[in-house]
Amino acid sequence: MRLDGKIAVVTGGARGIGAVICEKLAEKGAIVYSCDLGAGEFTNPNIKMVNLNVTDREGITKFVEDVKNQYGKIDILVNNAGITKDSLIQKMTEEAWDAVIDVNLKGVFNMTQAIVPLMLENKSGSIINMSSVVGVYGNIGQTNYVATKSGVIGLTKAWAKEFARKGEQVRTNAIAPGFIKTPMTKDLPEKVINTMVEKTPLRKMGEPDDIANAVLFLASDLSKFITGQTIGVDGGLVI
Repeated sequence: MRLDGKIAVVTGGARGIGAVICEKLAEKGAIVYSCDLGAGEFTNPNIKMVNLNVTDREGITKFVEDVKNQYGKIDILVNNAGITKDSLIQKMTEEAWDAVIDVNLKGVFNMTQAIVPLMLENKSGSIINMSSVVGVYGNIGQTNYVATKSGVIGLTKAWAKEFARKGEQVRTNAIAPGFIKTPMTKDLPEKVINTMVEKTPLRKMGEPDDIANAVLFLASDLSKFITGQTIGVDGGLVI
């Protein structure tokens, strides 16, 4: 499953799952732009760090123009950037609502709107949107986050139809991770982690590599007849 000659863009690529995705794609031969607000630590020379905010439309436009001038294409877009600002609806501030919507939903729109014309021009591409299991079944205290992750699933379905309507081989899919071992979950109380594991049929938490492998599959030609789908990588949590 090689990606030699492919140009990939990964948002939220400096750390956590995003960094593992960058490493996986680069390991398979892609030139990967890791777009984030902070610098990541990579040893693979195929990974290029870019300081980019997915809410900065001007910055995104300039970035895409630079990549186009250098390579003439972008083959893979992984919309992975995301934040949380959790609270019950009674306590959720408008600022918390707007911040999560701007990054997790509008950020996906911003990046895709800027990059998809290049894919359509080249008549091929794979867009991979990061959703979540909570976008499927909801969660207490995450009104804003759930709204974005459900919205991402809707965008994925709409774009799968829109971007292929003239025969272009531009595919759009989503991944809905379950409970994954990340720096964010590492500090959770043991009781909370045990509850997560008990709810998961495979009785364990996932690894970032599990998500990166799903991204690799959707980025590669092995998935060339798959579009508009949301793939749960959750140990069977949502069945």
